[in-house]
Amino acid sequence: MVLLIALMLTVMTGFAGLVYEVAWQKYLAVLLGSHGESTAAILAIFLGGLSAGYAIFGSVTRRVVAAAKLREESPRLLTLYAYVEAAIGCYALLFPTLFGVAQKISLFGPGGDDGLGFAFDVLLSALLIGPPAVLMGGTIPILTLALAGNLARATRVHAWVYGCNTIGAFAGALAGGFFLLPWLGLDGVVYCTAFLNLGAAIVFTGLERRVERVVADPVAVSGAPVIAGLAGWSSVALLAGFAMMALQTTLNRLGALALGSSQFTFAMVVAVFVLCIAIGSLVVGSMSQIPRGLVVGSQWALVALLFPLYLLMDDVGYWAYVIRNWFPLDDAAFYPFHMANFTALLIILAIPIGLSGALLPLLFDALRREVAELGSVAGRLYAWNTIGSLLGSLLGGYLLLFWFDLHHVFRISMVALALGAAILTALVYRESKESVLLVAAGLLLLTLAGIASLPEWSSKRLAAGLFRLHEAESKPVLGADQFFASYELGEVIFYEDDPTVTVSVNEQFGDSLRRSILVNGKSDGELKGDYPTMSMLGLIPAIMAEKHERSFVIGWGTGVTAGELASLTETGEVRVAEISRGVIASAPWFEHGNRAASANPKVHLQRGDAYRVLLKSEGQYDVIVSEPSNPWVAGVEMLFSRDFLEAARDRLTPGGVYAQWLHLYESDVEVVSLVMRTYAVVFPHVSVWYTHGHDVLLLGFNSPDRALDLAAMASRFHRPDVRAAFRRVGVHSFPQLLAHELLPLGTLHAMESSGSIHTLRHPILSHVAARAFFSARTAWLPSFARPEHEQVATKNSLLRRFAGSAPRLPESLLEIAARETCRTQHMTECASLFARWVFDYPNSTRLPRVLGEVRKRAGPESKLISQAKIYGLWELYGDEIPEAMKARVTVGAATEFTNRFLTHYHHAVPFNHDLPAKVWNRCKGSDCETVKRRAMEQLGSFTAGD
Repeated sequence: MVLLIALMLTVMTGFAGLVYEVAWQKYLAVLLGSHGESTAAILAIFLGGLSAGYAIFGSVTRRVVAAAKLREESPRLLTLYAYVEAAIGCYALLFPTLFGVAQKISLFGPGGDDGLGFAFDVLLSALLIGPPAVLMGGTIPILTLALAGNLARATRVHAWVYGCNTIGAFAGALAGGFFLLPWLGLDGVVYCTAFLNLGAAIVFTGLERRVERVVADPVAVSGAPVIAGLAGWSSVALLAGFAMMALQTTLNRLGALALGSSQFTFAMVVAVFVLCIAIGSLVVGSMSQIPRGLVVGSQWALVALLFPLYLLMDDVGYWAYVIRNWFPLDDAAFYPFHMANFTALLIILAIPIGLSGALLPLLFDALRREVAELGSVAGRLYAWNTIGSLLGSLLGGYLLLFWFDLHHVFRISMVALALGAAILTALVYRESKESVLLVAAGLLLLTLAGIASLPEWSSKRLAAGLFRLHEAESKPVLGADQFFASYELGEVIFYEDDPTVTVSVNEQFGDSLRRSILVNGKSDGELKGDYPTMSMLGLIPAIMAEKHERSFVIGWGTGVTAGELASLTETGEVRVAEISRGVIASAPWFEHGNRAASANPKVHLQRGDAYRVLLKSEGQYDVIVSEPSNPWVAGVEMLFSRDFLEAARDRLTPGGVYAQWLHLYESDVEVVSLVMRTYAVVFPHVSVWYTHGHDVLLLGFNSPDRALDLAAMASRFHRPDVRAAFRRVGVHSFPQLLAHELLPLGTLHAMESSGSIHTLRHPILSHVAARAFFSARTAWLPSFARPEHEQVATKNSLLRRFAGSAPRLPESLLEIAARETCRTQHMTECASLFARWVFDYPNSTRLPRVLGEVRKRAGPESKLISQAKIYGLWELYGDEIPEAMKARVTVGAATEFTNRFLTHYHHAVPFNHDLPAKVWNRCKGSDCETVKRRAMEQLGSFTAGD
């Protein structure tokens, strides 16, 4: 019973340890950034602490037993472990406060030299998570000795302890990545998890009186070492740790290419790895007798199984796509889809990674000699194995990727395992020295030859980004080869697995050359289709800022935004923060489309995490443009947080503008509302513009005056350099530009909005964004159609201000606005503008011709501006309800009328707010009042009568 309770507690502490690791990764990304160096540094600190803990507590257990023997007492090892767990729990309760102190200290660290400043913050990080990581290293050595009781069952108990602790870590990886962080936030997760450690400490103290006592051996009491020739065994543990950590980081990256680089992908891959290791250890624990050659055979079997696994890897994206097509585009399928992927990974990896998990218990079995030395043996083995894992994270997950791609790292891992298996063969069968050395050398050479003959992975298949294809778009064909033969990917003209992401440049020829940059398989910019958005992200804030002499751009991408800003005469400096070395290396492929941005002396490209670069930068900026990837991508959610937005706001000059790109595709209203709510909390003055298609631009101002100064904006627009830049995106007149305004200044703040805010300490955006991405929905802006909104928007709408005091927009201005909104694929707003045109100028001879031209260009989208659609919107401008609704109105009809009002509401040409009230007043029935109240919340109070 004591052993069972202790093992259950070990599961709990393993769970806590992995949850801490997930939370610490998020915390320290704020301090160090989200790039490869920070990830490697955090893993190195954590694994280094664990390694030190294994070694320290391995020695401590031997000394405790020896000291107890000299006092003729029983060693109180479970009490010692209870103190360790209590210390971890108490430290965790202090961690959020300590982290806040470290953040403040970081601001006083070296800022001029990026390398020195990063080293300073790494030191702070080591001081933060080093102590608890060392304490966590006490689990295996202390509990192995405390629970074994005698030498006969030492291997089984050790395997159980290792396996149960790892099972807990598996659960922690899933719970932390999928549920706990968005529910509780970082601080809440750490506080709650701390009580698991404190609870474990209390129970372990109570178990002390009932545990079977360790019997010390005379050799151990004297302090003389009992392990001879440990170097060879330790080298096997080190090589295995290196190989498996390098393989795990490689599979993490492949998972990102196959499923998208969300936090859920990383949590799932880590969880599968940890579970397989736990299974391997528990299998060893279930064996009553362990054959002598099992440890050797298991490692050669592991090496052999990695060959077919390697050959499967460049098709992993296709098979993930096949699984994706088993599930509907529905939020309810989100977790089942990930469970299916988890199951598939488990089936593929269970045996090879399970064999890896069996290694340390089998090595422990081969080395156990004395009872009192059990903790020391376990401590040394796990210390060396963890040092190997540390090297695997630094080399395989970072440094090697400076020169090699992912398939090279996979093969280097295979070489390390083969070398370890050869050493192990020589150690286990050392009595027949000459023959065994020949066999080991022969097997090693044969394996190395096989590894060298393996083909490279297909960059075209890996970077295909099939996770962006959805069920409605296409169906998989039978077999990867047939699928890729029929799927047009274009030519991959650049490919690099850098230490942070995988970057490729694709080129397609159709009616014109289309060149795009893909990061982890997801397009982050294309020179033709995305050019208007990338260009206007810089140009619109440059028009509206007091001045634009100094700009800061977050994300290089294709370099278009930086190039357009640098092309303006008044611009003196454009500083760009780009996290990926691969993106920077791909820059020459886009020089023809970004006005040779990287060669422009005004442009200063700095590699690094945007938050860190911005915090460490000197001076203020007139324009800051945030052009990150989609918010479901791991690490990107930081750039949408209140903390980052506050840092950016504080670095704006008076009259400066912060511009934030936001996509509406593969999103939903919950995501958009969260982003806009967080934005509005930080910036006192906000307007929202569209660029092209489903891309919008949030503009934050620290002063509203310049944002409403039409004369100043028009003057800047008509400068030759600015006008030429806008012409490149098809905007030829100032009114045409004003048509891009969706929410006029002040509309967002017209009334208080309740709801969650996305912060670094409570990161919820990536969670909701990933679910929206999975469902492949297209979002709309939240409704801002209440009277409070209309009052502000009518005053501040730039299109209406341009028209002057006229009660209606001039027909020429309506035409410009309608043509532009349709041209940029904003068909909802376009329909409203045409409806207003019909309402204000019913006898216009120009309107039918313009509408015909626009509908012809719109193609399939023309149904959104059909005569029936426009007439249905025309009704919303009048004073009387439609004839069809003058009789009794059903709930369905009233709801449809309200939805039409909300969906097509346009602040430059607002509908009549009295009409929904008149419609609902005619709704008779028991369910009318309930639905009416919901409509009132969106439309405001009904004041109109029948």
